[in-house]
Amino acid sequence: MLMTKKKEGKKEPEELLTEQPLPSVLPEEKIKEKIVATFARERVLAEDQGPAHELYDQSRFGEPKEGKINYSLVEALYLLEKGKMEVHEGKAHLTVDQFIKKARKAEPNFWIRYCVFRDMRSRGYTVRTALKFGADFRVYDRGVKPGDDHARWIIFPVHEGDTLTWYEFAAKNRVAHSTRKRLLLAIVDEENSVTFYECRWLRP
Repeated sequence: MLMTKKKEGKKEPEELLTEQPLPSVLPEEKIKEKIVATFARERVLAEDQGPAHELYDQSRFGEPKEGKINYSLVEALYLLEKGKMEVHEGKAHLTVDQFIKKARKAEPNFWIRYCVFRDMRSRGYTVRTALKFGADFRVYDRGVKPGDDHARWIIFPVHEGDTLTWYEFAAKNRVAHSTRKRLLLAIVDEENSVTFYECRWLRP
């Protein structure tokens, strides 16, 4: 098995970025009107119209379902921080800090997952949940939208202080192998910086 480091500090992973420049304007930055959404425990909902529908068409934020766009908590916080969404709970208008507190109650590993999501999305990659694959996220090459092609990577976010047994490590590799995707371990440090390690099997 080969495990290679894909990110050092703020440097960009070779396999992920192939030295491509970061886009000057990300798709979500073109949306000027805010998405008005509602906090609903483990997800955030908005009407499938206007800026929510436009952003989904451009960069696949959220999942359309029964006339609404369903956002994961990490997607919603990213848009909230970008000033592209406002989230309500009843009559209350949630601030970023209030949203994070609620999200951490719903998902104990929320902040670690969010650091990884934010890192990849800020670089112009489409990031989707990967629960059906047994992983946290699946990531598509730049310019590729879900439905146009398959995801290239699956990602497991891990805090640098956590322990990972060889059994757990092998299980993650089996998930990647069975789904025909590359495995990235995303290690989040105390400063919320992310280091990626790509793991691949090699035959001698």
